[in-house]
Formats: sequence, C-alpha cells, structure tokens
Amino acid sequence: MTEQHGGADERPLPPRPPAPPSSFSGAAQGDQASTGNGPAAHGAAHGSSPYGSADPGTAFSAPAGTAPAGESRSKKFGAGTLVAGMLLAGLFGGGVAVGAGALMEDSDTAGSATQPQTVVVNNEDSVNAVTAAAVKAAPSVVTIEVAASGSTGTGSGIILDDDGHILTNTHVVTLGGTAADPVVEVQTSDGRVLTATIVGTDPVSDLAVIKVDADDLTPAALGDSGKLNVGDTVIAIGAPLGLSGTVTDGIVSTLNRTISVQSSAAPEESESSDEPEDNGFGFRFAPPDGSSQNQSAAESSIFLNVIQTDAAINHGNSGGALVNSEGEVIGVNVAIASAASGSAGEDSGNIGVGFAVPMSYAERVAEEIIDNGSASHGYLGVSVTPATASDSSSTFTVGAEVAEVVSGSPGEKAGLREGDVVTSVNGIPVTDAQSLTAAIRMQPAGGKATIDYTRGGSEDSADVTLGDSAKQ
Repeated sequence: MTEQHGGADERPLPPRPPAPPSSFSGAAQGDQASTGNGPAAHGAAHGSSPYGSADPGTAFSAPAGTAPAGESRSKKFGAGTLVAGMLLAGLFGGGVAVGAGALMEDSDTAGSATQPQTVVVNNEDSVNAVTAAAVKAAPSVVTIEVAASGSTGTGSGIILDDDGHILTNTHVVTLGGTAADPVVEVQTSDGRVLTATIVGTDPVSDLAVIKVDADDLTPAALGDSGKLNVGDTVIAIGAPLGLSGTVTDGIVSTLNRTISVQSSAAPEESESSDEPEDNGFGFRFAPPDGSSQNQSAAESSIFLNVIQTDAAINHGNSGGALVNSEGEVIGVNVAIASAASGSAGEDSGNIGVGFAVPMSYAERVAEEIIDNGSASHGYLGVSVTPATASDSSSTFTVGAEVAEVVSGSPGEKAGLREGDVVTSVNGIPVTDAQSLTAAIRMQPAGGKATIDYTRGGSEDSADVTLGDSAKQ
C-alpha cells in the first residue's frame, strides 16, 4: 500500500479587515504505507480544503514528535511569554466563569504586553471558559494570504516563537501544490501586515513553517494533545472565508481518526492507489482556482492521523489553531468533510466534521523544518492490506495484514512475517492499511516504535527502529 499527500482552495482576496478594537486589553498573548512497496488501499474517499473559497466541483472541502533530547516544548517555542495558569472550572455553558480581572492579573504577572484584542469582551464579569481561552490564544493566530501566477488564497497560521516562525499547512503556502515560489503575507491580530518567507514544507503531514521579521509577537502556548479526552471542549480560531479572528467551539469527537486527503503536493516517489474511490464522504483539497479541472492531477494521497471535532471549521481555517479550554493549542486545523448541495455540487461548508493534526506531531515536524528545512518520517518496510474478521463477510476491517516484508527492512529485522495482522503502533490503534501508514509516518526517521500484532490468533509485539521514508 502506498501513502499520499494535500492541496488548497482559492478565491479572490477579501478586503483587509480593520485593526481590531482596543477597548479591552485582557490577556495578551506517504509513500509505501509506512510500509514498503505495494499498492495503496484507499479509505476515506476524498476531501477538500478550507483554504480559500468553496470548490463548486467537489463535494468535500478542507480548510483546513519528538523534540531534541532534553529540550521541552515551552523552551523550544517561547510559550513562557503567555498568560500562565488560566485554570478554568466547568464546561462551556456550565455557568462557571473566570473574571477578566483575574485574566488581567495573570497577564500582568506573566509580563505580557497590552495590545488590541480580536476577541471582544464587553462584560468582564461574565467571561466563560470559551471566551477566556480565545482571549489567550487569539493573539497567536494570524491570517495568511498567498499569491502566485494570478492565483490567490487565504489561510491561517499559528505563531510559534519570538523569532517569527509561524506554523500552517503545506496546501496553504503552495496553493494546493501549484505554486513553488508564491508571495506570502501575514496579518497579525493587532492589524499589522508582514511579508513572510517559507522556511520549509512537509507534504506528508501537510504542515509548513513560514517566517516574518517583527517584534512584539505573541507565541502560542502549546498543549499536550496526548492528554485529550473525547468530549473535551475545544475552540477553533482562524480566518474562515477570510474573516480573521473567527472563534468557534465544540468538542473532541474522536481521537486517532485516519483520513485520506488527495494531494498534488505528494512526494514524487509516492504511488497512487489502484483501488476505486469511495463515493461517500471524504476529504480532498480543492484546486486553487476553484475549478474541478485539477482534481485529476491529485493522483496521490496523504494519510493523516487526526483529531476529529465538531467545532465549525470552514475554508480559510486551514493552518489555524484548535485550542483547549486553557487556551493551549492542541491541534492544527487541516480538513473538513462537507456535503454537496445544488446541481453544480457546490460545497455547503461545515457540517460538524472537522479535523486537526495533533500538536504532538505538528510540533515535532515544525522543529525539524526550522532546524533542517524539512521533516523526516518513519519507514517500516512492509506492504499491507486491510484485514477483516475471519468469521465475518462484512467490509469492516480489524487491522493491517502484512502481504509482503521488504528484505533488510526494519519490519523484517523486527520479525514481522507475511500474514501478521498489525493492530497498533505505539498505542495508536491500527484498523486498516491507511491507519498503519499514518501511524508510522507520525514517527521520525530513526524513531523507536512498538508494533502490536496477531499471528495465528495469538497476540504479540515487536520493538522496531524505523527507517527513513525519504530514502526508500
């Protein structure tokens, strides 16, 4: 099975929004299915991108690690400048609020600077958990405009550090894989417009890092996506349809969801699946000019392990922040599923099924891009097919069955054999061939992984040191 990669929607540039009001100054601040050689199995049919406007020719839209040893996330990405310890009691709408006065006190203690807020608070005595989290996180989210060869698009990004590094999606800064040297501009939450340069892109994860030269930036506080629970309150912040500073809320619908997104930016060595596409819901990045003619060019797909949420995510939210109730970024918005409407198949936008790349993965990729200009991904060296229950005639799958083990590969050295059914990687459930690819690609080259599998009905596990997918 093989792996595949992402793109982007586009639309005319919206007028620049005015600087936000300053009346309230609260808290500032791939390739062979990780496998080897073999045809890829398709899972979720297609997808689309929240980047720019809806694509009239597709039913789906996408608006949307390990740090160096001894180096913590907060140290790596300057989260220490943010409001600390905004502990909120109660769920959204539960009537338990945190006062803006306390928010201000925390902000002053943290040494944060006063700046205009995109999140308007008119009643400081009635600030709920969602408002407080948005006040903290919104200054770290920017709107991105990209232009190249007459095409334009809009997305979002997350400020990582005081050096001006901003995390976003590959399909945002490449206009869906069609622009190699675009002009990129960023508007911060306080209204400044800055020129950005592309530090590096990673089509396998659909993540990219850009950089601006500016003072007084507000780096995001990065949370631990590995501590999320299904049902946790989350807030999406970005620029849907170019509407900067938009805040929506919802819950974590599920974790460790695997989606397949067609991508014209997929690595050249990736092969497309020979399997027919699903005719149900799926995830495909729409072409940058809003037409359907480029869809056939995206013959490869990337498989992503994502957080699923019902927080409203639309075109332009790509690259924006998915935030927990403490104002910490726990995901990068990347894709949505949407239902087609009308005879032209116009995209109806958010239907409550959105996806974000977990921050634990995104942070590892961002660090590698900043340090090396690119990111690495693990390689196991086995070809797999979907495994079904032996006593069932249904299409439900229960793992990834090994069809072939590449000689000399990490998989062979770990003792995997043809017929083994892989069920998890480092605790991440594997239910089909795509989810194995996604789980392996989340690991860095040279990383350690524990592979759980069944052989002849008996459960077993193997520890493996992964290879580098880029060298296969």
